[in-house]
Amino acid sequence: MIDTIMELKEVPEEILREPIKEGKWSIIQIVGHLYYWDKFNLEKMIPYMADGGDLPKFPDHDQHNEEAMSFIKDYSVDSIIDSFALTRKELNERISSLGKDVRFTVGGGKREFSRESFIKIFIKHDAHHLKQIDEKLQKQ
Repeated sequence: MIDTIMELKEVPEEILREPIKEGKWSIIQIVGHLYYWDKFNLEKMIPYMADGGDLPKFPDHDQHNEEAMSFIKDYSVDSIIDSFALTRKELNERISSLGKDVRFTVGGGKREFSRESFIKIFIKHDAHHLKQIDEKLQKQ
């Protein structure tokens, strides 16, 4: 994922800032959205990933996404891409350091997660957005 996003530095900025479809985010906003979720997981979730831990509830997605767009609005394209790469690398390292047997819940829920089941949520999320990015770039 990091390599794919880093390759976007080769795409002209005007393409990265153009909405993928009318009323949708641009590619760079999608990257900023992914970065902001990674930042949230790194700061708010990872610290509680211990056996028997209960992680905070996920935030309201719409509100969190609005905050993401506000947070990145003054970032340059390169700094959004670089911030994504650094944060994703740290997130990968921190999750990988958890034991495979560690189980935790989210927001007081009954469902237990492992690092793998937690990561799968975000892999699916990444795939959704990568498809959007690819489709946009294919049209160029």
